[in-house]
Amino acid sequence: MKGKPGKKEDATRGRNRTELSIQIGKAARAARLKLKLTQEDIAERVGLTPEVYGRLERGDMLPSTPTLTKICVALGLSADLLVGLVEREATQAQPAPDEELTPEIRRLLRLVRTMDPQQLAIFKGTATGLAKLNKRRQQQGKRDKEHGAII
Repeated sequence: MKGKPGKKEDATRGRNRTELSIQIGKAARAARLKLKLTQEDIAERVGLTPEVYGRLERGDMLPSTPTLTKICVALGLSADLLVGLVEREATQAQPAPDEELTPEIRRLLRLVRTMDPQQLAIFKGTATGLAKLNKRRQQQGKRDKEHGAII
């Protein structure tokens, strides 16, 4: 007899949740949050869509061996830690080069990487104009303070 729609069968359709997939997902999420990165950040570094990476983190699917290796590199973890063979890293992993960037800046960088040369030139001109405007405002604020103006 088939299950009724909306029951457990529908809830688990398309999922491959195992203890291993759940362990990998939990470890990946913990490491990502510790690094203050978004799922989009890791997905980009690993070469996955954010949706697929999200499924991996939720434990809904197991990564292939090459993808597992890329996740380890992106998160600075050993595979042993990711799959739960050890509880803690023996050595601290190197932080990602753009770890200090805010999620908004990393999102902007991802967008810029997708631009064609014409769009990039327009974006560069706009950003340069905004930077000049900001510098002028700062200089004006300094002059106003020096002359006792009320801001």
